Amino acid sequence: MKAAVRLKYGLPKLLSIKEVAIPVPKHNEVLVRVYATTVSRTDCHVLSGLPFFMRLFTGLLKPRLSITGTDFAGQIEATGKNVTTFKTSDKVMGFEFFGLRSHANYLVLPENKDLITMPENQSYEQAAASIEGAFYACSVFKKMNPKAGQKALVNGATGAIGSAMVQFFKFSGTSVTAVCSNEYSALVKSLGADKIIDYKTDDFTKDKEQYDFVFDAVGKSSFSKCKKILNSNGFYNSSGGPNFLQLLMAPFSAGKKEIFAPPKNFKACLAFIKTLIENGNFQPVIDRKYPIEDIAAAFEYVAAGQKIGNVIITMDN
Repeated sequence: MKAAVRLKYGLPKLLSIKEVAIPVPKHNEVLVRVYATTVSRTDCHVLSGLPFFMRLFTGLLKPRLSITGTDFAGQIEATGKNVTTFKTSDKVMGFEFFGLRSHANYLVLPENKDLITMPENQSYEQAAASIEGAFYACSVFKKMNPKAGQKALVNGATGAIGSAMVQFFKFSGTSVTAVCSNEYSALVKSLGADKIIDYKTDDFTKDKEQYDFVFDAVGKSSFSKCKKILNSNGFYNSSGGPNFLQLLMAPFSAGKKEIFAPPKNFKACLAFIKTLIENGNFQPVIDRKYPIEDIAAAFEYVAAGQKIGNVIITMDN
């Protein structure tokens, strides 16, 4: 089978497409034929080994997994004799923060890992685009717990995380202000945004409105800069990571808060996303598609920070 392989941390040019053996599932594992996967910000961090703390999970001096890839959509080709949850021909999708070797024609996973069946009304490419970014957005959304009639602002509304969050807020009945380039205003309004702020001409932290939630999907703001646009009990969260001093103070202070929403409960989030997809309340955004042979170019494009939604890798199955 074909697989994207690297032997050390570094730039996309270190990736090469190699022929490797198809893995054999153990008694509690499933063999999945991968039809579509993505290259995401998570993949870029796993490839580079940066920030350095990532290496505590991916390998300190060299990558624990030589094959890259953190998510996939595909079909189960074989099951171990002890597998009861899935069967051959099931269409499935899955994700693992620190890598599961999905940039390949096949992979194996324990049946109890972060794996669920695909929505019936999606293609493999659409399913792959509904995983990583939507999962991160779901983790924050569940923590914020918005209600109908509240107001939210999403900075970076065209990315995989931001475009998902716009749709989740809209599903909850929340009024959504989206921050993005004006050239994508039609796209973001189609996802449910009620108001657009063009970051190229306006500073959203100086907006006149007050919000119950401010979510920075690109990690380019801070709680201190956004406090003045939060209402008296508003919540702020950034995908760039929390200000730990603010988090330590939050339990002892009233009013506006920065919240921390560590990604967890993958299956619960994916079940939520799957339900929204099947009910017509969520549609993933796909920017570009690359064949597996051009995966280095896909990494370079994602690392440049300009992608809209998701970048898909297609397999030649």
